[in-house]
Formats: sequence, C-alpha cells, structure tokens
Amino acid sequence: MTPSNTKPGHTKPSHTNPTTTPTPGETLPALTIPLTRTLIVAGALASRDYQDVHHDPEAARAKGSPEIFMNILTTNGLVGRYITDHFGPRCTLRKVAIRLGAPNYPGDTMVLRGTVTEVTDGTAVVRVVGTNGIGHHVTGTVTVDLPEGTPARLPEASPEDKA
Repeated sequence: MTPSNTKPGHTKPSHTNPTTTPTPGETLPALTIPLTRTLIVAGALASRDYQDVHHDPEAARAKGSPEIFMNILTTNGLVGRYITDHFGPRCTLRKVAIRLGAPNYPGDTMVLRGTVTEVTDGTAVVRVVGTNGIGHHVTGTVTVDLPEGTPARLPEASPEDKA
C-alpha cells in the first residue's frame, strides 16, 4: 500500500527525522521520480512559467527540442523536497545552488541522490545529483539548517567497548 503522502510510482526515501547529526560522506537514500507529462506541465504552471516549451509539444519541436521538458523551478522544488524528505519538515533550506544539464522529458525517470559534504554548527551541505536516461539533469548543493535539538553524532563504539 502506498502511504497517503506519496504519489503512486514515486519511490520516497525513508524520512529519517535525524536523531543524530549527519556526517560528511554520509549518503542520503535515492528518490526516484517518474517524469510524466502531467508533472512537467503542472510544475511549469504552478511556478507561473508559461513558456510554450514546457507544455506544447509542437512548439517545443519547432524550437529544436524533441518534446516538452521540465523547467528549472520544478527541478528546484523537487531538489528541495528530496532534502526535506530526508531531514524532516523542521529543517530549513538556506541555499539551493543548482545547474541544469540533460533535459527531463516525459516518459523518463529522474533519480536524485545526495551526499553530505560538510556539517558545521547545525548546518549541513549536501551535494545533489539528479540523473535521467540521458545523463545528469541537475547538479548542485543544498545548505540546510538542521532542526534545533538534533543531537551530535555519538562516536562509533570500538570493538573493545562492545566486549
């Protein structure tokens, strides 16, 4: 059964509501997003991007694209969702710095992956890469303030401590 807050076909990363501070090198669970025509058009309309290449296949082809494609604002929102799904609704996105590469076309799938690169004073920086069937759709970093009260990560127990 699909949880009520997850759309059919989307693989939601396990929400981890961190009980420990993330550490550099830690990887986030992947998020798989089916790229439907509806998602692409609705994202463009919701972000008030009325450029015809995001909703009109004939206009997109006339401008050199084989199909309509996702706009950067929708991608930005999906990257933000990826981070908040992992760190929880109490985190705050401080900076989202992304660059687009291969277009997201309907019928493809985008997989978002992230790696924590830095943790300082309750703030984490996560390197995010989103790939589709063509290549890297989005690359960048997200700076996120962790929820207040997130305890520091405890050191791993040594084998001697476990004995």
